[in-house]
Amino acid sequence: MTISTFFRHLREGAKSVFRNGWMSVASITSIIVSLLILGVFILLVLNVNSFVDEADSQVQIKAYLNSNVTEAVRNQLSNEIGSMAEVSRVTLIPKAQGLKDFREKLGEQGKDLLEGYDETTNPIPDTFQVEVVEPTTIPFVANKIQALNDKYDGDPIYKVNYGQGTVEKLFKITRLIRNIGFAFVAGLGLMAMFLISNTIRVTILARRREIGIMKLVGATNRFIRWPFFVEGALIGLIGSLITVAILYISYNQLVQSVKADITLAFRLVPVSEIGLEIGGLLVGLGLLIGIWGSTMSIRKFLKV
Repeated sequence: MTISTFFRHLREGAKSVFRNGWMSVASITSIIVSLLILGVFILLVLNVNSFVDEADSQVQIKAYLNSNVTEAVRNQLSNEIGSMAEVSRVTLIPKAQGLKDFREKLGEQGKDLLEGYDETTNPIPDTFQVEVVEPTTIPFVANKIQALNDKYDGDPIYKVNYGQGTVEKLFKITRLIRNIGFAFVAGLGLMAMFLISNTIRVTILARRREIGIMKLVGATNRFIRWPFFVEGALIGLIGSLITVAILYISYNQLVQSVKADITLAFRLVPVSEIGLEIGGLLVGLGLLIGIWGSTMSIRKFLKV
């Protein structure tokens, strides 16, 4: 294909978008509506996953030490736990700090319960607070920490707690939520592809006579196909760009509104973190659907 022929195809494809008027508008509108539904659901899934990830990350392991543990053993335990590949951070909470935190947590109701306790009578032990890289490894890491007792006399760690039973259920629920979200996004994506391609197919059906005439006067399949290829790509591009603009403006306003409302306990994922990825995905999908719809629709009319 020569450069002049290539630019001729681009001009003809662009002219066809405007020449077909309402048919092009119908195709672009179909793309906007379909991608808008898909984009809204993708944003919903991303925010739900963000909330789920935050809930997962708040799950921590607490290793309670026996009262007779020496400082040397305590430091060695801290180093061994911190060196585990699955662990991201280990924080020692001294018993005095633990008692203070417990009092603050109980508030006014706990004053009478904790009255009389001081550093010598403090029932709360020194505690290692352990954070992991991947929340789903928490049960495994907890068992590794508990197994450290085998290396020491007197079992310096008397208990490891991470909310056994509840944590496993939490991880199952969050995994189910993610899988359902991805399944819905995939289903909506396929639905959008078929809906938009069928609309583009109707546009090309209305021009089947034009295609037949071009074939009869000797035009090759490639020569006929390229303008339709360009037309489908432009329709997909225009529709997807309008969709991205609508989603960007609307979602950004929603994020700012939620951010300004201090009574809400959750925050939406900022546009700066997901805008580029979602925009690129929708534009790419719009182009793909436009090209695919026009290519598949014109194929049957080239057999004249």
